[in-house]
Amino acid sequence: MKEEFLHYIWQFQLLNPIELTTNAGDAIQVIKTGEKNINSGPDFFSGQIKIGKTIWAGNIEIHINSSDWNKHKHQDDSAYDNVILHVVFNHDTDVFTSKNRKIQVLELANLVNETLFEKYQSLVSEKRKIPCQHFLPTIDGFTLRNWQDRLVVERLERKADEIVNSLEETGNDWEETFFRLLAKNFGFKVNALPFELVAKSLPYKYLKKHNYNLFQLEALLLGQAGYLETNLVDDYPMSLQKEYCFLKTKYNLKPIENHLWKMSRLRPSNFPTIRLVQFAKLIHGSSYLFSNCVESSSLMEVRKLLDVHLSGYWENHFQLDKPSFIRSKTLGELSVNVLIINTIVPLMFQFGKRKNKPERMEKAVEFLHEIKEEKNSIIALWESNGIKVESAFVSQAMIELKNEYCDKVRCLDCALGNKILRD
Repeated sequence: MKEEFLHYIWQFQLLNPIELTTNAGDAIQVIKTGEKNINSGPDFFSGQIKIGKTIWAGNIEIHINSSDWNKHKHQDDSAYDNVILHVVFNHDTDVFTSKNRKIQVLELANLVNETLFEKYQSLVSEKRKIPCQHFLPTIDGFTLRNWQDRLVVERLERKADEIVNSLEETGNDWEETFFRLLAKNFGFKVNALPFELVAKSLPYKYLKKHNYNLFQLEALLLGQAGYLETNLVDDYPMSLQKEYCFLKTKYNLKPIENHLWKMSRLRPSNFPTIRLVQFAKLIHGSSYLFSNCVESSSLMEVRKLLDVHLSGYWENHFQLDKPSFIRSKTLGELSVNVLIINTIVPLMFQFGKRKNKPERMEKAVEFLHEIKEEKNSIIALWESNGIKVESAFVSQAMIELKNEYCDKVRCLDCALGNKILRD
């Protein structure tokens, strides 16, 4: 037995249909279970119950054993003085507030439905990656779609934390925040950290001063990434190095350690050098990249903004001083989708929320519906269990479900888990 299960039982009043009484034998009528508290303090705030002929308003505390009240030192904590009912599975001792008031007790040992508890036990003890795997065929489409809608919003709200933190760091500078988030996601999973460090070490305001000079943008980004700190041979890299030395002194810049970049098992088109110069090309001539992205009216507009093609030295180079065969180096559709899903959509959603522009929030969600589903191990797992994933909206929902609910065995907080338990 876990406290979280008792919280669930109390919150939804899933008790055997018999008359409730306190341990002292007084009749209890639950008028309002209260609001679940996710922070410190009593488990449910602002509850309302009738004991005998008296209506009580206050907080509810829940434990496995009554004695847990004393183990947790609630008898010495004035925050618990307004508790009007102690809901326990097993009543083994009377407890009191810091003002020595005896707390009324509701014992659940004989009130919990055994079938419900057995289902709960089967879920939380399941060792499979999806605890409710065997029950998935019983979930109706309406329940699943409604839960996916909520999961997508939860995921966007959770991603907003990074945006909010960046806004605080940058003095509410949306352009700088956009630049940092875009840079981080340009590194994709493998090189997200060094890309983010480059962005933080090179304020966007400096790049904007050289917005129409691609050569200088490449020098700044490759230089800050630590790629221009060694002896170079080719004319173009040597020119970049010379330009960076000048700009480095002008802006008092300090490059990151080059060893932070990961190359192992990367395809040449994903090498950090290529991603950095693609990033430079994206910024080049785009003075209003942020506003153009968040104010876009269609997904096609965003795709055009992220459409970059490399030329010149980079046509036959993946790395500095190492010539290769001539090959087009553009951002593929999958890469563009990742940038839209992880950068444009969360930023547009949060921008709309903070600027009171609900149409931007709706547009962000609309983009997810239009983008193809992601392909990864999590999505493959859901699909192997009969869940159809036909858009990025659904794939984002199912990734959130796996990471934030299944992996943490939060079946009681999950709409699917609730459906399974109650059926």
